[in-house]
Amino acid sequence: MQTRFFKIALVLGLLSAIGPFAIDMYLPALPQIGHTLRADIGAVQMSLTVFFLSIGVGQLVYGPVSDMVGRKPPLYVGLALFTAASVGCALAADIQTLVALRFVQGLGAAAGMAVPRAVVRDLHTGADAARLSSLLMLVFSVSPILAPLVGSGVIALGGWRAVFWAVTVAGVAGLLLTGLTLKETRPTEDRLQSSVGSALAAYALLLRDRHFLGLVFISAFAMAGFFTYLANSSFVMINHYGLSPTQYSLAFAVNAASFIGVSQFTGALCARFGLVAVVRRAMLACAVVMLVLLGLYLAGVDRLAVLIVLFLVASGFMGLVIPTTAVLALDAHGAIAGTASALMGTLQMLTGALAMGVVGRFSDGTPLPMVIGMTAGPLVALLLTWGTLGGPGKAPADQPPALVKR
Repeated sequence: MQTRFFKIALVLGLLSAIGPFAIDMYLPALPQIGHTLRADIGAVQMSLTVFFLSIGVGQLVYGPVSDMVGRKPPLYVGLALFTAASVGCALAADIQTLVALRFVQGLGAAAGMAVPRAVVRDLHTGADAARLSSLLMLVFSVSPILAPLVGSGVIALGGWRAVFWAVTVAGVAGLLLTGLTLKETRPTEDRLQSSVGSALAAYALLLRDRHFLGLVFISAFAMAGFFTYLANSSFVMINHYGLSPTQYSLAFAVNAASFIGVSQFTGALCARFGLVAVVRRAMLACAVVMLVLLGLYLAGVDRLAVLIVLFLVASGFMGLVIPTTAVLALDAHGAIAGTASALMGTLQMLTGALAMGVVGRFSDGTPLPMVIGMTAGPLVALLLTWGTLGGPGKAPADQPPALVKR
């Protein structure tokens, strides 16, 4: 059972990481792309923006389709589209072509974001699902640690086009993984009730489900705080605090390692205390830590060590919240897990992008605007937690007895 758990987590985590890998590995190449294609900063950044948009919107399609035809066919289509678009990006002769192909590439990568979460729901619910989700996140989260460093090395050896050849290889590897190691988890009899009409009805049902939306936005706003850090931390740590790019990468890795490491306790904690109790307590702790960080900066304490240490602690609590809320959100929607997973991914991506855009308008290279954005996300998530799962004085709720392993 342990070996099977880890095998599934490894495969699903690698499939989920292909899209983020194509983002994180690509970041060091942006200046070189602008120089080679004679494009200004805004045009080059558009190639990143359209990828975020398409990977978010694309999940709305792959989720329902995976409910209708099974989990593997959409993965084949998405990974093939991603691979073909990656080849096109490597050969692009102008920025307009690159932007268009990055949009297509994001549409392909969206399959790897939406389908694996549905596979988790097909296989498990409750604490087992939380444990599998945390293991999946362990593999998935390696990307933001390693990809920028790998991208820098690839660019040094072969220029920015080599990055896209590298992600082409990742796409081919994803196709092989899907074909050789992943079993279909959506039985034929479960697909009979799925159609375009049922998908639209499912989205309408989910958008009316306040409990589902509450859980989705708890994780979305918790992640928005991290997205704010992701978008602004390099400017703050390199320009304001004087770190080298390598030192910054290590500082970023410390926070990511905290998130990943603590998330591995999710299954055990949920089995002991219940999923709802874990979310409520971890979200409260995360918000309190971020309020302390904001309070220190408002009081004039401008220390890199304070930022790194307190956000490290907060990141650990986020590592408990995000996989657990995903499990809770999907538990009640097993029959439309692909559709529910897709809507969840899209709303989280768009919320994070919106937070990055808002904070970006106020960023001035100093830590305070970033810290305000990093704190606002968890605070909104805490309010949503109390509204969705109950406030501080409420006794922890157990999962409904209907949520059993399939």
